[in-house]
Amino acid sequence: MSSDPRLAVHVGGVDLRNPILLASGTCGYGMDMAEVLDLKKVGGFLTKGISVEPRGGNPPPRVVETPSGMLNAIGLQNVGVDAFISDKLPGIRKLPLKCIANVYGNTFDDYVTLAEMLGDLDGVDAIELNLSCPNVKQGGVEFGQDPEVLGRLVATVLKKSRCPVWVKLSPNVADVRPFVQASEEAGADAVTLINTLRGMEINIHKRLPVLGNVSGGLSGPAIRPVALYQVYRAAEVAKGDVIGMGGIETWEDVIRFVLAGAKAVEVGTALFRTPSAPEAMVSGLSQYLEQTGDASILDLVNQARV
Repeated sequence: MSSDPRLAVHVGGVDLRNPILLASGTCGYGMDMAEVLDLKKVGGFLTKGISVEPRGGNPPPRVVETPSGMLNAIGLQNVGVDAFISDKLPGIRKLPLKCIANVYGNTFDDYVTLAEMLGDLDGVDAIELNLSCPNVKQGGVEFGQDPEVLGRLVATVLKKSRCPVWVKLSPNVADVRPFVQASEEAGADAVTLINTLRGMEINIHKRLPVLGNVSGGLSGPAIRPVALYQVYRAAEVAKGDVIGMGGIETWEDVIRFVLAGAKAVEVGTALFRTPSAPEAMVSGLSQYLEQTGDASILDLVNQARV
């Protein structure tokens, strides 16, 4: 089956055959997904978070199922940027979809280093800045919770990156709109939201937290209404592209996010249960456009505005 041209989108400076992306942390470095998913059917994928130095992650247990979702506290385990370039990127270049490198740093310098090392490499089509939890050297201020600091960081990274830059925003703020505006004013090519919500689970028999890290990130269908609302709010002020994620499991969910203002979506937790779910989403989107008579998925963006 050839790509449906009605689903093609240009988002965040990247051309995608359709608006379905595989979310960071749920598909490794892309290669393994080829065994369970036809990668020619989706638009692109986001790598595991890449840091300057390798990270071992948090102590186990690191994943626990919850009602309508899951908690994870992986701790951004990854091979580090040098090993990513030497060991992972050659295989990624052979994959039939776009690659967005998700990057994580503890300081401004970390993000600058990652942008310089990755921003001009064949096989990296864009960079997504994970700004939900890292700290600044001075004062320990979270980048993702201070619009002014966020804007300065994005502007600094954009001076060093030669590919598009996306900003992944935290949902753990009172109002996401100032962070959208700060990202765009600094020159970001797209904002992506939402990252996971903070949560925890307790074992009543051991009377202890289940996760080795105590708390983790909640994802899955349980957070979809929250994510949908955050995307809707972001699109109220966004002048550029919004990419939505959070509990997307069906093509109907994709349509909801597009109507709320997202130009593309990232699918994550659904891959753990049904790795081929994105293929069904793409098929469903084509059938929906056939039924409604819309010429393009782009015609639906932000149409739920009241």
